[in-house]
Amino acid sequence: QVQLVESGGGLVQPGGSLRLSCSASGFTFSNYVMNWYRQAPGKGRELVAAITGTGGSTNYADAVKGRFTISRDNAKNTVYLEMTSLKPEDTAVYLCHALQTLTGDNYWGQGTQVTVSS
Repeated sequence: QVQLVESGGGLVQPGGSLRLSCSASGFTFSNYVMNWYRQAPGKGRELVAAITGTGGSTNYADAVKGRFTISRDNAKNTVYLEMTSLKPEDTAVYLCHALQTLTGDNYWGQGTQVTVSS
């Protein structure tokens, strides 16, 4: 069955860094756009970063440009989100999402909590 399993979240001080990972199984990983979303308490889900199947193109929300980097390793069926210069407003549950743009098939991970606080 399809699984997306996020890891790497935690508590970090403002200005710190974290690297999130999302390990995928049960589908052809390289055929899917991979996205990182986040959802803060009381707020809607926000697209943070996206990467195409080959990794050749990426896109970021304005709020994280220059601080976050999305990457993928298709040999390991894993997508990463490198987060630097973290701010308290980055606090949220971060969710991994896979999207097949031709068919619309899509899958969600369960999320990993990131808390930025002193």
